[in-house]
Amino acid sequence: MVRNVVPISPAGPILQVVTSGHNPSGLRSSIPFTPSTTSVPLRRRGLEPAMKAMDELEGLIGLRRVKDLIFEVAAFCQVQRYRERAGLKVENPILHMVFKGNPGTGKTTVARIMGRIFKELGVLEIGHVVEVERADLVGEYIGHTAQKTREQIRKALGGILFIDEAYSLARGGEKDFGRECIDCLVKAMEDHGRETVFILAGYPSEMEMFLQMNPGLRSRFPIQLEFPDYTVEELLAIARVMFKDRDYYMTSDAAEVLGAILRERAAREAVPSNARLVRNIVEKAMRRQAVRLVKRGTFGRQELVTIGPEEILEAASGA
Repeated sequence: MVRNVVPISPAGPILQVVTSGHNPSGLRSSIPFTPSTTSVPLRRRGLEPAMKAMDELEGLIGLRRVKDLIFEVAAFCQVQRYRERAGLKVENPILHMVFKGNPGTGKTTVARIMGRIFKELGVLEIGHVVEVERADLVGEYIGHTAQKTREQIRKALGGILFIDEAYSLARGGEKDFGRECIDCLVKAMEDHGRETVFILAGYPSEMEMFLQMNPGLRSRFPIQLEFPDYTVEELLAIARVMFKDRDYYMTSDAAEVLGAILRERAAREAVPSNARLVRNIVEKAMRRQAVRLVKRGTFGRQELVTIGPEEILEAASGA
């Protein structure tokens, strides 16, 4: 019978489990454990090997529910390792996922970070992400699709196969080779499901319809993540981060102009462009600033880093 657990000490790497009486489970008296320190946030304690990637995930703007679910999955995987060391029964979770979200909501970015998290936790051997779409998987004649699909699966072994706009595999009717691709993916999930993570990604409504048309797939992808559209405030924060990462600074006037542009776009776009639009504006604004400085001929350090409202307006006109 387990009476208590001695608190983990930073000086000792062993979590002691004190037992007394009969021990039917065969629980060992000590479990190898990486100690946490008080400087580690509580929600990430026990995930120290993946701390850098977890911090990067946490640093993304928005996506609160996505972050929480990934932390839940990572924590479960890590605890299974502790259970194995303790001689307890272990669950090997199926980690195949569906990412539902409009363009620019961070699906690919999250997949890349998640690959690193799973590698550091020992869930995946390599943790790389192979990003594919229909053209990379579906062939033009009998047998070609299986060949192309198997090649992409081979590249992804030990990591993540990220299939963007996965619903396009089901388009084209019964004679379309997309069905052959789906069959190959299902077979690969059976053969390599414990060493490779498969992610289907795309627009929310299309992905839901795709799963309804292929009921056998839904049960094979037990983890579904919803990537919501960003608010205008979140998009402004993303723009500031993008500029900062490139050693630029967006003035308050420029931020006001960008906010007005984003609100106007959100009101008229049927499908929001989200961070994709922001990235396009940021990159074009930097180019417009460069043109302005070169034409001026003389400028200092402050001018080199400053993005003003005129650059934002010019950038948005063609974004």
